[in-house]
Amino acid sequence: MAACATENHFTPDAPWNFMVEYEVGAYPAVKKIYNTMNCMHCEAPPCKAACDAMGAKAISKNQFGVVLVDYNKCLGCGNCVAVCPYGTISLNREVRDLNPGLGKAGAETIPAKDRHPTHRKKARVAEKCTFCAHKLDKAVADGKVNLIGLAQEYTPACDIVCPTQARVFGNIDDPNSEISKRIAATGAKQIKKQFGTGPQVYYVLEEGALS
Repeated sequence: MAACATENHFTPDAPWNFMVEYEVGAYPAVKKIYNTMNCMHCEAPPCKAACDAMGAKAISKNQFGVVLVDYNKCLGCGNCVAVCPYGTISLNREVRDLNPGLGKAGAETIPAKDRHPTHRKKARVAEKCTFCAHKLDKAVADGKVNLIGLAQEYTPACDIVCPTQARVFGNIDDPNSEISKRIAATGAKQIKKQFGTGPQVYYVLEEGALS
């Protein structure tokens, strides 16, 4: 969460990555579970359908299947927020001063005009996880798509900093990729898949955990 906030500069009330904490089991055999939540980058994103219905068409999917919001097209209606079954898209309230300067981090160190579109924040628009789209785009520009999920400059910040390697990022369409092998080996599952959204984020869940 901290890495994401630093890399992408959360605006108030619009976290891109947050923690869900809950208990499973029956007393006295009770244990606490922690799950981080971010956009599931659905194959059939309801947020996009809702946005298209409004005529704004501010939400799209790129070549990697990443769901993105165009801040310049967003109407701030909140329909996308209402239909997301995961609660991972939010309307921000304000955008603080993002001028680059001493003590700044991540996108804040770059002049606004030079930032990736996902970092050119505007007030009262929808925001969400982008899988650090600026890093994925850099991998394409540098011809280093093969290093996505491996090299820091081409991999989402949340994955790179995890000390226990609980997060793995990669190409789930490639059966030989590390992430595909991990999903197969651990029995990782999509959550709330009954909504028919086709989430592209998988979780290794314990019995009784979030589903």
